[in-house]
Amino acid sequence: MYILQKDKNSESWVKKRIKYEEITKYMDNGKDFINEEEIFERLKKNKNPDKRKVKDILQKSLSIQTLSLDEVATLLNVEDENLLLEMEEVAKKIKKKVYDNRIVTFAPLYLSNLCVNNCLYCGFRRENKTVKRRALTLEEVKKETEVLAGEIGHKRLIVVYGEHPLTDVEYIRNTIETIYRVKVKTKKGYGEIRRVNVNAPPLSIEELKILKEVGIGTFQVFQETYHHLSYKKLHPQNTIKGNYLWRLYCMHRALEAGVDDVGIGVLFGLYDWKFEVMGLTLHTLELEKKFGIGPHTISFPRIEPAVNTPFTENSHYKVSDEDFKKLVVVIRLAVPYTGMIITARESAKIRREVISLGCTQTDASTRIGIGAYSERYNTQEAKRQQFLIGDTRSLEELIKELAEMGYITSFCTAGYRCGRTGKCIMDLLKEGKERWFCKLNAVLTFREWLDDFACEETKRIGENLIQKEINEIKQLLPAVYPQFISYYERIKNGERDIYF
Repeated sequence: MYILQKDKNSESWVKKRIKYEEITKYMDNGKDFINEEEIFERLKKNKNPDKRKVKDILQKSLSIQTLSLDEVATLLNVEDENLLLEMEEVAKKIKKKVYDNRIVTFAPLYLSNLCVNNCLYCGFRRENKTVKRRALTLEEVKKETEVLAGEIGHKRLIVVYGEHPLTDVEYIRNTIETIYRVKVKTKKGYGEIRRVNVNAPPLSIEELKILKEVGIGTFQVFQETYHHLSYKKLHPQNTIKGNYLWRLYCMHRALEAGVDDVGIGVLFGLYDWKFEVMGLTLHTLELEKKFGIGPHTISFPRIEPAVNTPFTENSHYKVSDEDFKKLVVVIRLAVPYTGMIITARESAKIRREVISLGCTQTDASTRIGIGAYSERYNTQEAKRQQFLIGDTRSLEELIKELAEMGYITSFCTAGYRCGRTGKCIMDLLKEGKERWFCKLNAVLTFREWLDDFACEETKRIGENLIQKEINEIKQLLPAVYPQFISYYERIKNGERDIYF
């Protein structure tokens, strides 16, 4: 269903979106928490860091403590090759300690590209007349989900919406409910989406309560850039997104509304990357201070080309591959408990290189056009998507490669059914306990996926990895091993969604 971009109610809707009382209530003495002078000062003060100081910071990271702004600035200023290698090794150890050797996979599902905003870097911006505008009907949402859950084998989605009155919170709720209802027969069991994460415009507290009720996973809003002036230049002030503070305090509203898990991020390439990493750190420290928990995930996409969007080609702040790898390492060290999302914006080569540096989630079989999964058009058809993606491999191709690298693909969503969310999961992550739940449930869900979707070669490679995992579980978790094996055999016999 195609919908005209100019809806007669859009202007009045836009004027009512921002609730200033849901911004000012969180501010300290009328100021927001992104202190630019402090960021620049600390980056300058911590240049040419002492090796001993860096090593002490790495030990703090290994104890799964959030780093201070000075400590992050120190790591960002490291240029010594040997120290950089040591930072990478510690990042790998933290990943193993907190999340074990699992990688969670998901698919993005774009449900609409209608938008009232006009961001200079976005292919979906209001004034881009080249883009084909569309919002999916509920029947189309069902068809997309049937492909994702029944043919590809995804268990998690990140659903993506533009900011527009025709895709308001009621539309978001209805589409999520539709996704959760889909169940598709597979080779041996059935396919379904068990966790829907949401990437949407900033919402009010009351709207976020509605999404909490419908059972969303992580609520994700990226600040794009934390630099005030750059933000102002990139987001016209007569738009909703032009309000820096409405966006900045969205995670505060989500946590107050009872949403357990929130995700923050930056679009790297809009401003200096070191400043943005410092901004992510300040955001983390602010959430910890005000709510006792930090972000469930941090994302770090780089700007990519988009149709009829010159800014994406001409940005002065594009991040090189080497700097990208460094920022991934620093984020892992700065917020050691958080999930880190590397997406198909990046090439297969880059994803391969940085997954080991601390990433915990990635997408696959990615199509970012509206209706792209069920209509099966070319994955790079520019007029139908927000930007061009770098890695078009299927979920099975990625799973096979990960297994060969020693990573088990986890489709686990048990924590969200067992209450291991919010502060509970944060505490378990910091204590190094969540990894054991992750290991058990990763094996069980991987067994499901292999039986329901894998070809024989992938199945063989996956089963070799599973056997190694089972041997480790038997050795390290003898108390739960009998119950684990019982669950494992039940899954092999066709039962589904059994978890610890």
